Amino acid sequence: MSNQYFRPFVKDFMSTPLHTVAPDTPLKEAVQLLSDYHISSLPVVNNDGKLIGELTEKDLMVHESGIDVGTHLLLDSFIYLNRPNGWDKQVHQVLGSPVKELMSSKFNTCDQALPLSKAAKLLNDRGTERLIVIDNDDMPIGIITRGDVVRALAQVVA
Repeated sequence: MSNQYFRPFVKDFMSTPLHTVAPDTPLKEAVQLLSDYHISSLPVVNNDGKLIGELTEKDLMVHESGIDVGTHLLLDSFIYLNRPNGWDKQVHQVLGSPVKELMSSKFNTCDQALPLSKAAKLLNDRGTERLIVIDNDDMPIGIITRGDVVRALAQVVA
């Protein structure tokens, strides 16, 4: 890939397969997917497979969920609590909710045919960690992250 004429596109470096959830998916199931696949977001699709939202780790944080925790909430590691009393009850209440109650209807997308350099610019300009990659029918087919762009750059210069 060190060819100076190689022009990488999003489709060449996006992460697949794409894991998605429906708006009525229990939050507990979505959190398990995030953990099992070591991913930081899940596109939310309707019955037709069209993108309608995104559930991110950020959506699971304090201001969205209403859980009163300490400085950090790391789903895979440690939980530092200000007030541990009632934690179990709050977690069970939130995890019993459907994804639609916490998902964001604001999400960032790009076309699979977009040059990787333009995707990098979008990531930077929009201040986001990821873009949901869509096909010609606006169906989500992958994710391109800042990390994917860095890995692509490493391959191109190798």
